[in-house]
Amino acid sequence: MDKADKFPVDVAADAANAADYDALVIPGGVVNADHLRVEKAAVEFTRAFFEAGKPVASICHGPWILIEAGVADGRKLTSYHTLATDLKNAGATWVDEEVVVDQGLVTSRNPGDLEAFNAKLIEEVAEGKHSGQTA
Repeated sequence: MDKADKFPVDVAADAANAADYDALVIPGGVVNADHLRVEKAAVEFTRAFFEAGKPVASICHGPWILIEAGVADGRKLTSYHTLATDLKNAGATWVDEEVVVDQGLVTSRNPGDLEAFNAKLIEEVAEGKHSGQTA
């Protein structure tokens, strides 16, 4: 499999602090999401957003990291259809919908859902912290 482009980052996950950000957007893509979920710093960074009650949005294969962070249990969400069993096994309620919002957690299935995903993400960020957004 050919890798896509590489992009410079401003702050590496191991140096990032969730307190410095209003929300977290977790990208999709099979390879990207698979690599991201095994990076301890990325998993801890993700969990910190839930602990702080801040909005988190994840699309496609991105919810794999939610499982690793231990924040999928008890949540209603969606993802790329091949993650349904993984998410159910982690205690989530998986649904096949364009966009799902659960207490500040926004999820969508695939790039075809981006318009709805982006609209809900903006809405949740505008609302700020969510008391139900917990780790």
